[in-house]
Amino acid sequence: MHLNQLKHLPLLAALIASAPVFAQDAAFTACLDGLRAPARAAGVSEATFALHTQGLQPDLSVIDKLNFQPEFKTPIWDYLAALVDDERVADGQARLAQHAEVLARVAQRYGVDPATVVAVWGVESNFGQSFGNAPLVQSLGTLSCLGRRQPYFRTEFYAALRILQAGHIAPEQFKGSWAGAFGHTQFMPSTFERLAVDFDGDGRADLMNSTADALASTANFLAKAGWQSGLPWGFEVKLPPDLPTRGEGRRVKRPMSEWAARGLVRADGSPLPATGSAGLMLPAGERGPAFLVTRNFDAIYSYNAAESYGLAIAHLADRLRGGGPFATPWPTDDPGLSRAERRELQTLLTARGHDIGAIDGMLGEKTRAAVRAEQQRLGMEPSGRAGQKLLKALRAG
Repeated sequence: MHLNQLKHLPLLAALIASAPVFAQDAAFTACLDGLRAPARAAGVSEATFALHTQGLQPDLSVIDKLNFQPEFKTPIWDYLAALVDDERVADGQARLAQHAEVLARVAQRYGVDPATVVAVWGVESNFGQSFGNAPLVQSLGTLSCLGRRQPYFRTEFYAALRILQAGHIAPEQFKGSWAGAFGHTQFMPSTFERLAVDFDGDGRADLMNSTADALASTANFLAKAGWQSGLPWGFEVKLPPDLPTRGEGRRVKRPMSEWAARGLVRADGSPLPATGSAGLMLPAGERGPAFLVTRNFDAIYSYNAAESYGLAIAHLADRLRGGGPFATPWPTDDPGLSRAERRELQTLLTARGHDIGAIDGMLGEKTRAAVRAEQQRLGMEPSGRAGQKLLKALRAG
């Protein structure tokens, strides 16, 4: 090879390495162009589409998050330990007192009790402290063109553009979760269009800056999903030893009288209600806590279609009313960590020389890598999962 050709090899290698990126960006741009006509049919003007998609680049991190959603992948005892902890209960009870007047008016209008509304707020955004920082047009544009469930995300993409077009939210403020939800109680764009309400009377439904609008919109969502005022979401129960549970589930509603005849009682031993119907939910199998859940649980479930999510909302609402933990322990010898315990774990990992970034209670990849290293050192299975066993070992160490 000639010397003049040799000097171009680094550039050629760089071009070859970046070729997939160029191809991917080109495919993404072509996909967006293909969405122009459907967007117009969905009520998005050409000017709006051009303004918000010009130069838009895909965010490939959202594809990884789409394929790993904690409510479906995380053991339920880990999921609930972080979402329903003493810290969140105390914060939620403070919010109940702070917004008592608004919540009373919300309950009167929509029939949804304050504790349930505040529980949604706490789980969705930690009472307005964690809205998410993902630019929604970029996230939804990416999910409209890459990964699975593209038809669903295209509907949300068009709704997001219509929200911007109508001037409901300033473009620079239109940020939220990687999947497109935004605001205090994390509405998807199409949900915002259908169910967001102006409760503070300023002429606009503002889920980003108005707590009153967000709380009322959440109650409106639950009411439209079939919430029945005065009906409990359900409760924990004790199962008789030989109860056949095959084929049972949240959707298989049976009269309370039938469950009582089969030997079920509430977790504290008291009898079931005399009326109503419920389905038997066993989120961790027959060895874990068991619940009879009513149609109100189904309304919560519709907010984010995962039983673990619905149980987190329902249980937090009970705790906000003064209820205690579940009577039956989860079927594990290594329970999950609260957020305070997660921060303690991160502090101990940092003290051992691990770079985990911010001590924030969020168990990201850096923390999981440090956990694996410490598990290996201690002779544990290097799973990367942080539980009580590792925390106790590091405390002792």
